[in-house]
Amino acid sequence: MNISLPDSLRAFVDEQVTERGYGTSSEYVRELIRQDQDRLRLRSLLLEGAESPLGRPADVSHFAGLRKRARQLARGRLARG
Repeated sequence: MNISLPDSLRAFVDEQVTERGYGTSSEYVRELIRQDQDRLRLRSLLLEGAESPLGRPADVSHFAGLRKRARQLARGRLARG
């Protein structure tokens, strides 16, 4: 795949390659595409969550339970299921 860029964008890409330690402009562009894929996945998950039914409220007891579970996991006592 070949991409034509105006001089100003080519200079910007070259600068980013140098400053961020990429080996080539292709590596830089691949990284941008991966970041865009991640952004789109996150957006999809956020929209999915926003459209889902409400769960239980995250109150004080909810967070106390999470802390207890985290301590148990750290100690290796939580049964796998």
